[in-house]
Amino acid sequence: MLRTKKRHLIIAVSLLLVQVLLYYSLRNVPELVETYYSNGIYSYISRAMRIGLGWIPFSFGDLVYGAGIIMILRWLWISKKDLIVLPFSVMLSRKRYKNKVYAKLATVRKRYTQLFMSLNLILFTFHVLWGFNYYRQPLNVTLKIEKEYSTEDLKRVTLEIAMLSNALHQTLQPVDSLPVVFNRSQDELFKIAPSGFKNLKQSQLRQSLTPLSIKKSLLTMPLTHMGYSGYLNPITGEAHTNAWINCYKTPVLILHEMSHQLGFAKENEANFVAIHAGLNHEDPYFQYSASIFGLKYLLNDLYTKDPAAFEKIKDQLRPGILENYQELRDFWAPYNDSFIEKVSQATYNQYLKANNQPDGMKTYSYVVALLVNSQ
Repeated sequence: MLRTKKRHLIIAVSLLLVQVLLYYSLRNVPELVETYYSNGIYSYISRAMRIGLGWIPFSFGDLVYGAGIIMILRWLWISKKDLIVLPFSVMLSRKRYKNKVYAKLATVRKRYTQLFMSLNLILFTFHVLWGFNYYRQPLNVTLKIEKEYSTEDLKRVTLEIAMLSNALHQTLQPVDSLPVVFNRSQDELFKIAPSGFKNLKQSQLRQSLTPLSIKKSLLTMPLTHMGYSGYLNPITGEAHTNAWINCYKTPVLILHEMSHQLGFAKENEANFVAIHAGLNHEDPYFQYSASIFGLKYLLNDLYTKDPAAFEKIKDQLRPGILENYQELRDFWAPYNDSFIEKVSQATYNQYLKANNQPDGMKTYSYVVALLVNSQ
């Protein structure tokens, strides 16, 4: 019996190693992932999950998360002694306790077998239902966009988006010193958001998102303290937004999470798709949200490359645009630099690195290259 349990543990560990090596090797064949998974199997998986869970008015995935956390904590509490017992310390027990030693080793192996088999199941489910999208072809390759750009090109595109932002701000807010006010609820925005994707000019990005499956998170309080605006549940396919955010960021946030739902897993690429979906939306609030969201990335990059040009373009912005930026900063101010926020951001940074984004959260800046070279 002891040998059988030992064999089960070896199998569980071996399976986990095989999985990790397999997923790592997928980085070398992005074309296959793009063709057969992202544009093949996943399109059916995504639609099936939206049909199955989109009609539920609350987040089923959040309930799954809650139940999963409770089960994990319960298992850890029950198993805590077994998990920290080291085999070599058990083997040092006196010979007369031989039967007890064997019984304890059997229990320890059972706990570790449960742990590694659970990790196998979670990792496999995550990748099959959504995670393989991390290994798809880079969007700049799919759209034939160069990754490098000159400072002159950056200045040109930044000025274009700045002037567009000014025009949209003037349409929505005649007083140039006041921010654009976003009064519609998230539920209203959810319903009209998908049309932006239908209007995209790039055929590789143009997709249908019906039926809908985007919801306000039931976990908004912890989500806010951790510093997150939204997320996609890869197990249920539901997109989620932070229910407390109601400012210029809201429309583009919704489009960002929907972009994840469509299989654009990387944050920088989801940002790019969301910006273009917003700019091509018929609703001016979506256009404005996407425009100043993209403008912020461009301005930040321009500041590092040409501070004088940054100041010149910034001075041309209607002050109300800067007030919209300030609204979002004011929202996050109470939660910035908290212990919870620092831990969650560090954890997410490692998650990105583990999922084919070696620069972690720094990869967000890649959206600038996509924006500049797609204009």
